[in-house]
Amino acid sequence: MSHTELEKAPAAVLGLGIIGSRAYGRLRDAGWSVKAWNRTPKGLPGEESSVLAAIEGVRWISIYLKDSPAVRATVEAILPGLKPGMVVLNHSTLDVETTRWIAARCAEVGADFLDVPFTGSKVASEGGQLVYYTSGNPELLEEAEPYLRVTAKDLIPCGEVGAATIVKLATNLISACTVQALSEALAVATANGIAPENFISAVSKNACASVLSGMKLPTMASGDYDTHFSLGNMEKDSRYVRALAAESGLETPAIDAVSARMAALCADGLADLDYSALAKAYQ
Repeated sequence: MSHTELEKAPAAVLGLGIIGSRAYGRLRDAGWSVKAWNRTPKGLPGEESSVLAAIEGVRWISIYLKDSPAVRATVEAILPGLKPGMVVLNHSTLDVETTRWIAARCAEVGADFLDVPFTGSKVASEGGQLVYYTSGNPELLEEAEPYLRVTAKDLIPCGEVGAATIVKLATNLISACTVQALSEALAVATANGIAPENFISAVSKNACASVLSGMKLPTMASGDYDTHFSLGNMEKDSRYVRALAAESGLETPAIDAVSARMAALCADGLADLDYSALAKAYQ
């Protein structure tokens, strides 16, 4: 295929959750030839009942699934249909071992693989404002850029396959610990008579302010836990990053404590809420 042909080569989106469904919609709206599949049918236009039917005849195969077991099962299911010339792009946040396993399985049948997890949630995916961390063959990533740019505002090269996964896990460590700190700080301030709006204003002018605090503090104060990125998914990612740290012989007391806190709240039935529901324990 020429570069021009590759820009609009047929694609498939596997996984139609919060992010995948919106990525699929943006691709369709952009005039892409794209099919989709979900483990639980969503009834969307162009959705296939079979994952093999979804990938038939496509160039790009984007995976937006919840966790490593789901991704491994889906990759095993599509292997009979993978052929040279097809490119599997994983956008799910996985453990590094699974990321490298996908690359090896694709190589066995002559297909290519790119490690492309993202940062951004529901609003970002609706507006094509995701940021992809990318790793893999640089030439192939260059070919994939027009496809990825339909759903993303930026692409951040990270290195060889697995590097993007590591970066994604490390950044989620920061987000989880930050939201726990915001939850504790909001609880301490309001329990001692500070109005939530005054505390939010104070944080906004403090060196600790961030895009994340600006997004999460107002909704935490109002008790709005509409899901942009679920507590269950963040808890899962915390386990992956803790395992990565343990393999490197590193102690990670902050994420260890937050991971345990998230696991307890998930067990209490909060897993499907936004991960800012870390604050719900104080309300």
